[in-house]
Amino acid sequence: MNAVPAGGIPLCNSAALLDSGEAVPFDVVYCGRSSRGFAIRFEGQVYAYLNQCAHVPMEMDYQPNRFFDSTGQYLMCATHGAMYRPQTGMCSGGPCRGGLIKIALTESDGVVHWHTAHNLQPLEF
Repeated sequence: MNAVPAGGIPLCNSAALLDSGEAVPFDVVYCGRSSRGFAIRFEGQVYAYLNQCAHVPMEMDYQPNRFFDSTGQYLMCATHGAMYRPQTGMCSGGPCRGGLIKIALTESDGVVHWHTAHNLQPLEF
């Protein structure tokens, strides 16, 4: 695996993430398996999570890259209706235990970068 630059892995231009808008998806390896992550913007800040509901490990988007409920205030799992706070990924209602798996992001000079963790790595082809 290639070394990750100190600034993280470039994910997208900052302008690609609009408040409570569509997510930017990306591929990761989580616990040795190919998975999807997604990045969002909420109240001006960027956040990213593994695309896996805490209730049942299924992808959450109801349409490709769409995670926000109709109010734009919560992330919602399309399968069971679990609701999560965009700022923390913690469950705020519905059938969920705990919260979403957070992926570290930084934003600088108009670019959003994601950062790997011990159990979360870039997917290489």
